[in-house]
Amino acid sequence: MSASICQACHVACCANGTPNVVSWGHGGIIAFGTCSSVALYDPKEKSVVCMLNGHTGRVNALQWVHSNKQSAPECHLVSGGSDNLLILWEARDEKFAKLMELKGHTEAVCAVDAVYMDSDILVASSASDSSVKLWLCNDRKEAKCLHSVSFGSGFVTDVSLAVLPATTVPILACGGDDSQVYLYLLRGERLQKAMTLKGHEDWVRGVEWVSTRGELLLASCSQDSLIRVWRLTAKSSTDTPTEDDHAIIKMKEDVFEVDDEGTSSVFSVSLETVLAGHENWVCGVHWQPPVYKDDELQQSARLLSASMDKTMIIWAPEDGSGVWVEQVRVGEVGGNTLGFYGCQMSPDGSMIVAHAFHGALHLWCKDPNKEDWRPGVVISGHFKAVQDLSWDPEGEYILSVGSDQTTRLFTPWKKQGNKQVTWHEISRPQIHGYDMQCLAMVGRFQFVSGADEKVLRVFQAPRNFVENFANITGTSKEKLLVSSDSVNLPEGASTPALGLSNKAVFQGDRVPKSTEEKQFNSISDQYQESYFHPLILTEPPPEDHLLQNTLWPEIQKLYGHGFEIFCLASDSTGTLVASACKASKAEHAAVILWSTSTWRQLQMLPYHTLTVTQMAFSPDAQLLLAVSRDRTWSLWRRSQESTEPPFSMYAHTGKETAMHTRIIWSCDWSPDSKYFVTSSRDKRVIVWGPCRRDGSEEMAPPADIRPCSSILDVGNSATAVAFCPELCSDNSYLLAVGLDCGQILLYRWSPNQKESGGDDWISCGGTNASQSHTLAVKRLRWRPKAGRAGTQISDEDAEGDRERELEESSWVQFASASDDHAVKIFSINKLTL
Repeated sequence: MSASICQACHVACCANGTPNVVSWGHGGIIAFGTCSSVALYDPKEKSVVCMLNGHTGRVNALQWVHSNKQSAPECHLVSGGSDNLLILWEARDEKFAKLMELKGHTEAVCAVDAVYMDSDILVASSASDSSVKLWLCNDRKEAKCLHSVSFGSGFVTDVSLAVLPATTVPILACGGDDSQVYLYLLRGERLQKAMTLKGHEDWVRGVEWVSTRGELLLASCSQDSLIRVWRLTAKSSTDTPTEDDHAIIKMKEDVFEVDDEGTSSVFSVSLETVLAGHENWVCGVHWQPPVYKDDELQQSARLLSASMDKTMIIWAPEDGSGVWVEQVRVGEVGGNTLGFYGCQMSPDGSMIVAHAFHGALHLWCKDPNKEDWRPGVVISGHFKAVQDLSWDPEGEYILSVGSDQTTRLFTPWKKQGNKQVTWHEISRPQIHGYDMQCLAMVGRFQFVSGADEKVLRVFQAPRNFVENFANITGTSKEKLLVSSDSVNLPEGASTPALGLSNKAVFQGDRVPKSTEEKQFNSISDQYQESYFHPLILTEPPPEDHLLQNTLWPEIQKLYGHGFEIFCLASDSTGTLVASACKASKAEHAAVILWSTSTWRQLQMLPYHTLTVTQMAFSPDAQLLLAVSRDRTWSLWRRSQESTEPPFSMYAHTGKETAMHTRIIWSCDWSPDSKYFVTSSRDKRVIVWGPCRRDGSEEMAPPADIRPCSSILDVGNSATAVAFCPELCSDNSYLLAVGLDCGQILLYRWSPNQKESGGDDWISCGGTNASQSHTLAVKRLRWRPKAGRAGTQISDEDAEGDRERELEESSWVQFASASDDHAVKIFSINKLTL
């Protein structure tokens, strides 16, 4: 993998909404599937270590291949996806790479497991094609499907592999939709059914083996809300029934015989216990990993379960009686979310993680001094395509909107006494009922967003957010409150049960009623509108707080468009917002201008005949550029006279003068407002200008505005483009281009080089295979200031740190949003260009 010029600072993503998609390795790394990638996440460092891109469909199942020999980190990982593929990944030089693909399933793979057999790896997989397959992968990179078992019209939801005690015979457990657990033995190269375990009354959702004290325990969980634990033991030949045996009450045992290289052994399976404690489907069970003590692996019989009732429970047998009891119960309260899909436990048993229906990870850590568990800080992100993002004017945080109907706010968190800066979601200003499409920042703590509806909504940060933002980023609270008119700020916001608008909650609204007044005076008293509780955060909040207590109040709705909103832009002075909607006729394709002081419609700018795909105000706020699906662009100039309309047409391309032959996806301005760039599905990137005369503030005549760069062919549909606000050392411009395939390319462009030769563009590389997105890049935005967010030097430190300040100013950052559900932030050192 080639070294990339981009350094990845952060990846915001979450797990896919499938049961078997998270696996916690003995080396401490959590692997989870996010869209069609596998993310390797370090919960201690709180950052994504690496992204593994290889699948072309959603990743549904993941499993580390655990070794029983040592406690070192795993070297192999198996993943299965909706592209019907299994991929075996191998660690090489501390980086993971694809070792081999296992092809054979005809539908999406939904569960995988794997064990080492000497130097080979035995992999079991189940898929929606109603089959379970067993594969043998050897160290010569050869994979062979040993056997396939068909389940007719039913299918298997989970599989688990183990090796029978004191033999070399693998045993496979399969949990199916017929409420039964099937046990298969590998004999030669064939799977042979050994036994069927009955007892569950609904689909079996999870099965997992564990080896303890020369026996195997199998946990199975089901949609009947119960967990059953089965014990598999070797029976010795001396276990013959005695005369008194009929007087003792015993669990029923089922017996099967195994032939291992000529020696025959008998094994019995009995029901150890039934665990009832959950109130809804139990979707996942997981045994605590073995721990090294006194130079040997010791396996405890602690079982973790996760359920759709939004709780996780740790179960274990009591020391004296051996009766299985509930030791710990943790969970979520509130929020209109469904429950947990699966669970995992850290290697030392001090942390547990669940992943929810919408992909959010929920982490709990055990307090080392006490016995209680508390929520921990964990990665989060959108669970569908991210459509747009924007930096705040100071470059301190990022807002993103996505098809998952949420607006999320990410900011760097500087922990006390720790130089390491990690990015986290600290607020979810908007949770909507329509897929979000675009947003524009208006000032420091205000934004406008558009969704698949005809209305634009304006949001303002509440006081509680400003205070918590100051705590987490280490900024002065007073400074922030001064900049955001703190007198009239509401405390927070909440959404009515049947509404879409976030209502402001003021301090007086939260005063609890006295007990005498508790008699409901009206219907509305029974249904309290405010679920908001102010938080005092010193660290990023967990998912249930994000859902309920970090909303921003909606202060205005803007009506005027006839179809779904498609794009937004705001000017650098924060006085204007431009919006456009989906259009198939010229009458709907007009751009609307809004005043941010009155939130009234100022003007309509008609020119385009189809949807305007993106707009951008020039940095000096004098020009507005719009690009469209009709393959043309239009340039509007701010009028200097108050008697005239605010903006008038200045220049445009028409059918004859259009250089692009397909939809223009994106546009941006150079930092000096002199040039603008357009990128299109025709794989071309073109810089236009000049919009100013050389060396003066005067506007160039419209006739002078024409292509002033050679046409750059980027080899793939160019879906996003952005000019860096900082010039390179040789005064050339730095541009980032996002492609339909997910890669981001960097180019330097020098306007003074001769245009015909094509050497005005210099390629500076781009993201490598593991850094790139896997689907189209929807938006690229550079940080508005030089330096990296979260590494600002405070006034007290500034005296002795001029060098550090200089070094920091050579860095620039950009953020990207993509259809692959991820928001990524990259840093680039301009000196390396």
